[in-house]
Amino acid sequence: MADKVDIKHLEFAQAAAEEGQAATDQYGHSLVEFDPAAERRLRWKIDLVITPIICLLYLFCFIDRANIGNAALAGLKQDLSLEGYDYNVLLTVFYISYIIFEIPCNMACKLIGPGWFLPFLALCFGICSIGTAFVHSLGAACGVRFLLGKTLDQVCPLFDRSRSVRSGHAAWNRLLLFQVVSQRRAGISTVTCKCRRFPNAKSLTSQYITMAPLGGAFGGLLASAILKLSHFGGLHRWRMIFAIEGIITCGIALVAFAVLTDRPETARWLSEEEKKLAVARVKSERVGTTEVLDKLDVPKTLKGIFSPVTLLTGFIFLLNNITVQGMSFFLPTIVRSIYPDSTVISQQLRSAPPYVVGAFFTLMFPFLSWRFDRRVIFFIASSPLMIAGYAMFLGSIDSNVRYGATFLVASGAFAFGALCNAHVSANVVSDTARSAAIGTNVMIGNIGGMISTWSYLDRDAPNYHIGNGLNCASATLTLICSVLLLLWMKYDNKKRDGRDVDSQLVGLSTKQVQDLDWKHPGFRWRP
Repeated sequence: MADKVDIKHLEFAQAAAEEGQAATDQYGHSLVEFDPAAERRLRWKIDLVITPIICLLYLFCFIDRANIGNAALAGLKQDLSLEGYDYNVLLTVFYISYIIFEIPCNMACKLIGPGWFLPFLALCFGICSIGTAFVHSLGAACGVRFLLGKTLDQVCPLFDRSRSVRSGHAAWNRLLLFQVVSQRRAGISTVTCKCRRFPNAKSLTSQYITMAPLGGAFGGLLASAILKLSHFGGLHRWRMIFAIEGIITCGIALVAFAVLTDRPETARWLSEEEKKLAVARVKSERVGTTEVLDKLDVPKTLKGIFSPVTLLTGFIFLLNNITVQGMSFFLPTIVRSIYPDSTVISQQLRSAPPYVVGAFFTLMFPFLSWRFDRRVIFFIASSPLMIAGYAMFLGSIDSNVRYGATFLVASGAFAFGALCNAHVSANVVSDTARSAAIGTNVMIGNIGGMISTWSYLDRDAPNYHIGNGLNCASATLTLICSVLLLLWMKYDNKKRDGRDVDSQLVGLSTKQVQDLDWKHPGFRWRP
């Protein structure tokens, strides 16, 4: 029965898939058995349909956000008469809308459904990118960047970073609500709520988050290729970058309308048996859960926002984004300061290799975190790479040493997008709390992005002691906070082990039990 779910196991799945039926006992132990072969077929099917379009959307989300760094090398500052701190102001405007709309957009995505919401937003930010090609003043550029931040925020994450349409980042994660319900290796705690925590699960989050560093690499290569054109219509130089990349984004968004879906029940390309199995799998890992997509309510939303793990992880993500977003905006400028005599195209090309190395580590660290079902330990392991890289920047003026430092920084920095979103997602129970937690994590993290827009100033060139010192300090603080987070989670889990679950749940209704979320006595933090 290669295409059918095993009948014996389907009976379990059908019972657990019924609305109002739980798939765990009050201690969080699964009451449902699953056929491994059927699960494996389901994971592959969902992964093959969903993963390519998600990765492409995320890739061009990141490119559309970061291409302003490539445009700056291609004459944007001169054509718009940007002086002093004008360029930094232009970068900052993006993050104002990006931060403001993060949580509201994540909640809107939950209400509307990511199957339509995300492609629509992707189409909007593609249009905004095209619009940037036609600006002629700082005011017009700021207006378009504000709109880009609003839509970009909403498109990107679970996943995720986003980065790109960041209110979207939260939305990304919501998209992955279903998208990862049975990701190919079934996510141990990816940013979405649909991942089963199998010990042999590989995070889809890392697959799409990898598009961020690859977006930086591909963005530099694409910008170099575009700049070799004499013109595109009536557009020249940096204007071609925004126009061509925006058009590609719009095309991908139109394809996404036909492919993406909100949840297993609405996936036209899943059989009824597969839909039931998908729903049952999700419920079997959530203590006290009787529905896959719970209704939006205030108690669960607040649980997601004010979870201590969410807040501290968000602060760690903030520190990391000072580096990640700083690299996305300023790496071409940094490379130009290292190789001032190279051509613009050569400088664009040199900005690509560090991103490729960053992409490798963005896959490796989440892969290992999946393998060992741990995330905070990889926060701790990544930080020294960034510290070493910025120490090299601060301690040497040799071109080879400084260029090598960009590889170390990229190796440690980019994996945090997947790891932080996966961490907050793994440490709440309900879908609503997860949406709020991811939105909060990304919102706090993007404050770091705003800080990064002021980290590299023209007056600090060419060695950028202020920017490199700031990033070295933030990486060091990341290491300290990560160690404290790990110690606290282990300490609190020991306290929870001494609780009497039965006595603490006596007299509570089903809704009251579900509203406990991470305060449920049977819940344990997953470091």
